[in-house]
Amino acid sequence: MIGKTDIIAWLNHLTSVYQENRQYLTDLDSPIGDADHGINMVRGFEKVQEKLPELQEKSIDQLLKQVGMTLVGTVGGSSGPLYGTFFMKGAAAGKEQESLDLDALTKLFEDGTAGVVSRGKTELQDATMIDALHPAVEALKRAAKDGKSIAEALEAATNAAKEGMEATTPLQARKGRASYLGERSIGHQDPGATSAYLMIQAAYNTWKEL
Repeated sequence: MIGKTDIIAWLNHLTSVYQENRQYLTDLDSPIGDADHGINMVRGFEKVQEKLPELQEKSIDQLLKQVGMTLVGTVGGSSGPLYGTFFMKGAAAGKEQESLDLDALTKLFEDGTAGVVSRGKTELQDATMIDALHPAVEALKRAAKDGKSIAEALEAATNAAKEGMEATTPLQARKGRASYLGERSIGHQDPGATSAYLMIQAAYNTWKEL
C-alpha cells in the first residue's frame, strides 16, 4: 500500500530526478522547442517541494490537487497545464483513502493521463508525453488484473513508458511547438515523453520496496 508519506517521498525524489536531468531535458527540447523543458520542470517541482511541509496534514486527494495547482501556477509553456492536470485529475483516486493499493494507483495514473489527453487534445503517436503515459497505464492495468505487486506493476509500467518514449524519435510531432517544424521534428525524442518516463521511473524507484 502507498501512503501519504510515500507519495511525498516520490515527489521529493522526482524533484531530484528533474534537477539531475535538467540539462538532458533542455538539450532534447532545444532543437524542437524553446529549450526550457528541463528548466520548467525543475522550477515547478522545486516549488512543489517548498509547499510539501504545509501539505503533510492534507488528505491524499487534497495533496495531489495542490501539487497540480502549484505546477499550473509555476511551470511555463504547456508543461504546467498538462502536468498540473495530470495530478489534479489523478487526485480522485485518493479521495477518502488513507493509502493506495494497486487498483487505486492504476486509477490515479489512468485518470491523470485521461486528463492530459483531454487538456492537450492529443493522442498516441503525436510525439507527446501521452506516448509514454498511455503504455505505462496499460501495463499497470494488466499487472493489476494479473494480481502483481505494486513493485512488479511499476517495473512493467516503467519499461513500457521507456519504450513509448523511445518510439517518439521517428515520429513527426503533431502537437506543441515541435509540430511547427513538420518533418524536421522527425529524429528527435520528445522531451515531454521523456519527463513523463522519468516521473514513472521515479515512482518505481521510490516504491519498489513496498
